[in-house]
Amino acid sequence: MANSVALLVFPGVQSLDVSGPMDVFAEANRFLLPADQYRVEVLGVERGLMACSNGLLVQAHRHFSEALEPVDLMLVAGGPVLLNESFGAELHAWLRQAPQRARRFGSICNGALLLARAGLLENRHVTTHWNDVAVLSALCPSARVEADRLFIQDGSLYTSAGVTAGIDLSLYLLAQDHGPEVALNVAKRLVVFTQRAGGQSQFSPFLTPYVEAASAVAQVQQYVLSHLAEDLSVAVLADVANMSTRNFSRTFVRDAKATPADFVESARVDAARVMLENSSVPLKTVAYRCGLRDAHQLRDVFKRRLGVSPQQYRQHFGAPGAA
Repeated sequence: MANSVALLVFPGVQSLDVSGPMDVFAEANRFLLPADQYRVEVLGVERGLMACSNGLLVQAHRHFSEALEPVDLMLVAGGPVLLNESFGAELHAWLRQAPQRARRFGSICNGALLLARAGLLENRHVTTHWNDVAVLSALCPSARVEADRLFIQDGSLYTSAGVTAGIDLSLYLLAQDHGPEVALNVAKRLVVFTQRAGGQSQFSPFLTPYVEAASAVAQVQQYVLSHLAEDLSVAVLADVANMSTRNFSRTFVRDAKATPADFVESARVDAARVMLENSSVPLKTVAYRCGLRDAHQLRDVFKRRLGVSPQQYRQHFGAPGAA
């Protein structure tokens, strides 16, 4: 059982959800004594070759129904198909035994959807891919789902955000098992951070309208994106929508699922991210062009929304010469 890892895969699995954690544990074995090395087994919901979401073919070591012995860690990979595919009652029954069979268990990306369908996330603190947060919350209303965490530990349950966050989670597990120095050595070999600053919002797509293009709210959103450096108060935006401020605010929240002020701030942060990634202009210039008061406000908004400073963001994600 010690250091045994079982990774559940299925047709349509995201290949990086599989290869990322496997590479972490395989690289870790370079630094561990034979008795401490990880033994990773891939379990399939089907026998034979299975196509990943990108077309890569994978073959599990054995069918999940054959894996009944205790393991140290059991992880469910994710993939786009999980939005509509649950793979049946037999798999759910097998998954429900995970807390008894595995010392630690959890999911990568939206593999959390399979755990939710098996009833394993009730009243738990979890995360998943930012794009599937609403789906997971609907599947398991009692779960506390955090959209902006790379990974979360809740007792023996471990869940990670989208795709490459499975590497972050695996490094975290590795550090728990064998200390931070081993995790750092593995991270260096894989050329990744041992601990990324901030949450998965750093990697969400740039802002696009949330509502039908013909609606007044969508027109206001487009106005915001085109006038970031200008006054974007509720009164101004209500005029753009040709509504009273009260009716506009109520309509915006209903259709966009965010307040006008929150949408404006998100748009300004996204614009600032683009500038930090692609230019070396001073922070005060970034702030001015994005409609923020000064570099201090830019820093405060970045720390609150992304968990990192603008300088850290530019250092980690800026193009060469932008730092």
